[in-house]
Amino acid sequence: MNQKLVLIDALNLIRRIYAVDEQHSHRSEKQTVLSCKSRVSHATRKLLKLTQATHAIAVFDGQKSWRYHYYDKYKHSRKPMPQLLSDNLDMIAEAFGDHGVTVYKPTQDEADDIIATLASKAKKAKVQSVIVSTDKGFMPLLDTKIEIYDYFKRHWLCDRDIEERFNVSKHQLVDFWALSGDKTNDIPGVQGIGQKSAAQLVNQYPQISAALEDPECKKALKNKLLAGMEDYVISKHLVTLRTDIHLGFNMKQLRLTCHDVD
Repeated sequence: MNQKLVLIDALNLIRRIYAVDEQHSHRSEKQTVLSCKSRVSHATRKLLKLTQATHAIAVFDGQKSWRYHYYDKYKHSRKPMPQLLSDNLDMIAEAFGDHGVTVYKPTQDEADDIIATLASKAKKAKVQSVIVSTDKGFMPLLDTKIEIYDYFKRHWLCDRDIEERFNVSKHQLVDFWALSGDKTNDIPGVQGIGQKSAAQLVNQYPQISAALEDPECKKALKNKLLAGMEDYVISKHLVTLRTDIHLGFNMKQLRLTCHDVD
């Protein structure tokens, strides 16, 4: 049997499910939490069946990853997790374990870097992996050996989706975001350069330095790049997923201990 590793972005899944449950004002807090856990369990069961996973892990975020220390404004405007969800997160997370899925809660590392590391290791071992997340940050990883699935849209991401959304290829996304920034994560980008200009730059120049050396490049654009080069470098570090996180476990330990997909 071919191995298939499913990598669930746990908070990405839980918070979206909880946001829907939270809207039912007639429910008590206990009912809201239990409904969220039940729907996370249902989602997990469906994902295992859909992917025919042999190995699976649900990865949470640790506290204050390296990005917060590298750039003090990282995610500073993001709303905190609802208190009710925070207080009951451990109980809701049991929904993954009920289906034999390993639950991993790192001390500091972000789920994105853990998942990117696992997907990259699986690829090197010629093992197919599926990342379950709506987070666009995973898009540069898309590959014949690394699939990305949006559970809520029931959609498998493809190269065309990226090109239609951003007008760049997946290989250009890191530079694109480093230039245009990312408001959802408070990543600055280069001041004065929006997505349209960023797309034009990465499509025209293999390296941003080439734009500065091109006599045909508009002076106003060059001035923006020169003035914002420090923010460009900072942003590029922030949007680049790490694939070298020390995990302390191997894939054998992620084998599903039960697999009820009837």
